[in-house]
Amino acid sequence: MTMPQGHVAHLGYAMLDTPDLDATVWFFENILGMTETRRVDGMSFLRAYDDYEECSIIACQAPTSGIRRTALRASSERALEERAVAVQDAGRPGRWEDGIAGRGRTFVTTDPDGHQLALYYDTVWYEAPEDLAAGLKNQAQAKPNRGIGVRRFDHINFLAARPEDNAAFHIDVLGARPTEQIRMDDGRIAAKWLSFGQKSYDVVYTEDWTGGSGRLHHLAFATDTREEILRAADLCLDQGVHIETGPHKHAIQQTFFLYVFEPGGNRIEMCNPLTRLVLAPDWPLVTWTEPERKRGQAWGLGTIETFHTHGTPPMEGQDTQAYRPTGMLGKRPSGDARR
Repeated sequence: MTMPQGHVAHLGYAMLDTPDLDATVWFFENILGMTETRRVDGMSFLRAYDDYEECSIIACQAPTSGIRRTALRASSERALEERAVAVQDAGRPGRWEDGIAGRGRTFVTTDPDGHQLALYYDTVWYEAPEDLAAGLKNQAQAKPNRGIGVRRFDHINFLAARPEDNAAFHIDVLGARPTEQIRMDDGRIAAKWLSFGQKSYDVVYTEDWTGGSGRLHHLAFATDTREEILRAADLCLDQGVHIETGPHKHAIQQTFFLYVFEPGGNRIEMCNPLTRLVLAPDWPLVTWTEPERKRGQAWGLGTIETFHTHGTPPMEGQDTQAYRPTGMLGKRPSGDARR
């Protein structure tokens, strides 16, 4: 069996649970500028304009918020088969099932914290209808004329009881590379950033201070420039979408960011990491210490308390009403907002 690095090509799609599907879709379409390609059986298939597959996110009607599944595309059919064997050899559960959203057969497993992961290779490339066709043949879809027009589904940050154990699963079994981490004074790893290609990170594990398992910290979507982040802040202010923190710049990974809560309660990051790649094949793991992290973000902004306590699905007693939008529902535009 060959070594796993390179067997996962990239982050594919995420299935996101929401108790208010219509409001969540409104957010993705009119704040992020994504396109709903179809809706069936309580699931909305949404895409960022430069993602090449049919959807980047599948928003699912559910009793509560949270992450249902995260899918990774393998680099070949053989890579898919070998990673499925490796997952089972590592003692993790696994099953094959028919793919969804234009994807082929899919191997479904879980990480040590219980987050559902899916691996696939066969896929269908998106073909835009005439009214969404791009002017350039190497672009999947025209840039949207609403919201901020996020370019792609960029990364996912999981909450986990033990980030190091979950990161080790991605490294040893799936072939990820660690790029940065936080080491606390007692030696434990509180967070770890992982990459499957030349992006500086695709998957992050962050320590869940609540003691929960299988929860989501945030989904992130990449913008063309920092200006879209500033525009997003104004749009969220105007539409009553709860802004948690930012716009600002992370010290770790140097990402310019804005964190908000979509109407279903899930944390969403709009980020501009497009200028930073990890090209070195021998990139040394960057370790941040607890005192360094206490200095805050790149320009001195302290990390807001809810960044450590809010995750989805919410824990018992967690205040979810504080993050509900104010005034947005009455401002939903009418008519077709696909483009």
